[in-house]
Amino acid sequence: MLKVENLSKNMGEFKLNDVSFEAREGEYLVLLGASGVGKSVLLETIAGISLPDAGSVQLGGRDITYEKIQKRDIGIVFQNGALFPHLTVAENVSYGLKCRGEKSAEIKRIIEGLAEELGFSSLLGRNPVTLSGGESQRVALARALAVSPRCLLLDEPLSSLDSRARSEIRALLRRLKRRNITIIHVTHDYEEALSLADRVGIMEEGTVVQTDTPEKIFTHPISGFVADFVGIRNFISGKLVRKSPDKERASEFISDRIRFSVLTDEKEGEGNVIIRSEDITLSIKPVSTSARNTFEGKVVDIFPARIGIEVIVDVGIELAALVTRGSAERLGLEYGRELFVSVKASAVRFIGG
Repeated sequence: MLKVENLSKNMGEFKLNDVSFEAREGEYLVLLGASGVGKSVLLETIAGISLPDAGSVQLGGRDITYEKIQKRDIGIVFQNGALFPHLTVAENVSYGLKCRGEKSAEIKRIIEGLAEELGFSSLLGRNPVTLSGGESQRVALARALAVSPRCLLLDEPLSSLDSRARSEIRALLRRLKRRNITIIHVTHDYEEALSLADRVGIMEEGTVVQTDTPEKIFTHPISGFVADFVGIRNFISGKLVRKSPDKERASEFISDRIRFSVLTDEKEGEGNVIIRSEDITLSIKPVSTSARNTFEGKVVDIFPARIGIEVIVDVGIELAALVTRGSAERLGLEYGRELFVSVKASAVRFIGG
C-alpha cells in the first residue's frame, strides 16, 4: 500500500497543501485535477525527484520520504515518455536492469518478454526519435516495469497521443492492472478515469479533496467544485423538508430561488441536490407528464456538447439541459426563447450535508 500523509511543498506561486491519500495494494488510483493543480509535482515528490517540505510517503509500511530514487521501488512514466535519445529502444528498457547489475541473459529475457507483452518486439533496435507517440509510451512503460516496481506512477500518459494511440494505450493499461501493481495515474480527463480507475481522487488547489469509487464521486460529490469537475452541471445547495411521514412520498427541497419535489428517504436538513443534464426535459408548451417539477424559464446560453446540445435555462436559477440536435431544431432554440423545464422527482438526487 502507498500512503501519503500531510504532504506539502511550497514552490512560490504554487503549493502542495497537506495532501493525504492511500492507494491499496494492487489498486489503480486515478488523481483528477485541472492543469496547474499540482498533479505532476505530487508524483515527482512521491518518486523522489522532488523532496517535500513536510509530510511523509510510505510504501508497504516503509517510510520512503527521503529515500534515494533508485531505492524507492517506484517506477514513473512521464507524459512525453522521456526516453533517452542516445539509446536504442532495447537499451532504454534495459537501463534500470543494468544499473541494478542484472546478468545479460536475464536482461534479454525481461526485455523480450515486455516487448512481446506491450507490443513493440519489432522496435528493439530503433532510435527513440523514430517512434510514434504511442510507441514511445509503450517503451516508457516497459522501461518502468522492467525493474518490477511495487508502485507505478503515470503522469498524464495519454494526453499527448492521438485518438487511436490513446485507445490502444488505455487498453494496455487495463491489462497491466492484472499484474497487481499499485498504480497512481494523474490526468485531467474524467472519462479516462472512468475507464481505468478502481478509485478516483479529486484535486483542488494543491490538495486531494475527495477520494472514492468513480460511481460514488459522480453520485455523491462533496462540493460544487467536485460536481462541476466530473461534469455534473446542476448542483444546488439548500434544505430538505419532509412534507409527509410517508417516506415514499415526495419531500421538498428549498434553495434561495427555487423549490424541487424530491423522492428520498434522507433526513431533513441542509444538503445539496444534483440533477443530470440528460434528466431535464424541455418543451415549448406545458405538457402532461409524471414530472413533479415544472418551471417556466428563458434560454440564456446554447452550445455544442460532446453528445448533443447543452442548453442553459434561467428558471430562477440556471439549469443545464442536454438535448439532441434534432430536439434543438424542433424546439427552435435561440437566446431568449421561453421554454418549460420539467424534471421528475425521482431524478432529483438529494445528498445530505
